[in-house]
Order: sequence, then structure tokens, then C-alpha cells
Amino acid sequence: MSGLPEWLTDNHGTATLAAMLDPFSSSSLEALASESKALTQRRFGRTMTIYAPLYLSNFCSSGCAYCGFASDRKTPRRRLEPDEIRRELSAMKKLGITDILLLTGERTHDADFDYLQRSVEIAAQVMQRVSVEAFPMSIREYRALADSGCTAITIYQETYNRERYEALHRWGPKKDFIDRLETPARALEGGIKTVGLGVLLGLSDPREDALSLYRHVRHLGRTYWRAGLSVSFPRMRPQTGGYEPPFPVDDHSLARMIFAYRIALPDVELVLSTRESAAYRDGMAGLGITRMSIESRTTVGGYNDTENNEKGQFEVFDDRSVHEFCNAMRAKNIEPVFKNWEPVYNGPAEASSTILLNEIT
Repeated sequence: MSGLPEWLTDNHGTATLAAMLDPFSSSSLEALASESKALTQRRFGRTMTIYAPLYLSNFCSSGCAYCGFASDRKTPRRRLEPDEIRRELSAMKKLGITDILLLTGERTHDADFDYLQRSVEIAAQVMQRVSVEAFPMSIREYRALADSGCTAITIYQETYNRERYEALHRWGPKKDFIDRLETPARALEGGIKTVGLGVLLGLSDPREDALSLYRHVRHLGRTYWRAGLSVSFPRMRPQTGGYEPPFPVDDHSLARMIFAYRIALPDVELVLSTRESAAYRDGMAGLGITRMSIESRTTVGGYNDTENNEKGQFEVFDDRSVHEFCNAMRAKNIEPVFKNWEPVYNGPAEASSTILLNEIT
């Protein structure tokens, strides 16, 4: 389709991944798993990095057909105020969590950039690593987030099929396919160190989306060679609105995708969230996945207020405690990593380089 960047339609270098994703491939799932496991241990060791999401707000200005926070849902809307954010952070730290992902809906008057930046500043005062999953921003805004202590952003394209994308995003700013596609590059231009990409599996043909996602990762890796990149594999879960995915992805297909990505992108962090069951996550640990969320609350204010009965963005599948999850990992000889980042390294890369140069001279 006209208007698409060349890298999104370039099939150069995708043949090997396409072959591994093919369920009728000569490469068995067991063979892929074995190669993926060996690469994971060689590049990442027997470790699993741990993080947890913190929903700041469920206000939203977009009409995504598949989302429990879409603006036409009857979900009660609220946002966390500064004192509430601090209480949530305190509750998360008591669980041992120091790596967090702050989430909002699409940009609104109630939860705009200023609100998000202030939330990042509050979180960066007490957490080792602060990431953001929110609305697309400008280079200037991403630079301000980096200055405030944000080290990473997550931004899913949801689907790379433009026709499906436009049908699913019924109104609002998220309907702009190209703007969202260009967001990860703007974040990296703005000094954000790591960008997390992904598609919401079930919205479109998963094999086509996986290939397009791979092209996106490779393009960013070539253009921003100092950047950290990660890939998530979220499958649709039940949510307010009852959207049924037309392209469901079964367990074997998801496993094949994860193994193929590890083999094709051996240095990229691969993420699996609590959307998946405890049994499935335990099975995939050590075979390709290197980062997992724990104790996830998909409601606004779910950590301090444990009696919160509001509907979240989606239903959590793996609801184990931190203790239970860590025991399961250690039973597989995998060490959970709660901290692998020092706040002194936060902020944009350019600022860090300048500071280091001044110290040397």
C-alpha cells in the first residue's frame, strides 16, 4: 500500500524466519526449542528479569475494538494522583519489585504528557528502572521523559496489516497507522535507551504480523545500533467489550514464534507477560524468554488497594505471588533478577556521554 516505508515491505532477510514460523517446516518444534535454549543461555545465562506494570490511568480518547479501556466502554474512569502513586510504589517495593512499567490510555486532558512526566519523576525517585507504555509522543517529549528518569518505552503496533489496523481503531489518535509506526524511532531519537515492540496476537494473521514485526526490529537495530530492543508476545485475553480475536494463536504456534525470534534475533530481549498461564510461562522459561512480569494488576490502583474489584484492561492469567513465581523459576535453575540497572545511568544517552567526558577531562 502506498505511504508505507520501504523497510516494512522489504522481504530481504526474512526467508529464514518465515521458514521457522511455518508449521509445516522441516524444523521440528523440539529442534527449534533446543537451539533457542542454547542461544538464550549463551547470551543471557540462566536468568529471568522481573518487572511489574503500574496502571496510572484508564482514561482514553481512542476507540480500539479489542481494548477494555476504549472510550466507549462503561468502565469507571480514574487516574492516580501523586500521593496515590507513591502508595502504589511503596506497595510494589514491599513485593521486591524495583523495575516497573507505567501505563496509561491514549492522550487525554485528564492524563496528558505533563501528568505522565510527573509520574515518571515520582517513580524514578524510588525505583531502579522506570519504563512507560502510553500514547505516541514527539521527540521533544521523549527527551523530557528521558531527562525525568524514563529508560525505556513499550509501544505495540498491535497489527502491521494496515487494513485490519484501520478497521480495529475506530476513532481517536491511535487510528493514525503511520504515526504509531514511526513512534519507536522518535523515542530513540529523543534519548530513550530501550524500545519494546510487539503485536497483539489474534488481531491479524500471526505469521504476517511476526514477519513485519521482525522487519521493524531489524530496521531499528540497523538505524539505532546503540539502542536496546525487546519484543513481547501478548495474546488476546478476555476484556470488557467481549472482542473475540479472529486469528487465535495456540500454544504450539506461540512457542514456535518465540523460538524462531530467539534464533533470528539472539541478542534481543524477549518478553512474556501474565497474559499467559503459570504452566505455559514456566515451560517457556529458559527456552527463549528472558523477561517476565509478575504480580500484575491491570486496574488503576491495584497494588495498594488489594480489594479493588474494578475491571482491568484484560484478565490476568498467571496470578501467582512473587514468592510462588520465584520458587518456580529456581526449581528450573533459573535465577529471578529484580535489579540489573542503576539509576545513575538513567537519562538520555547524550547526557550520560557528556557527563563521562567531563569527568575524564
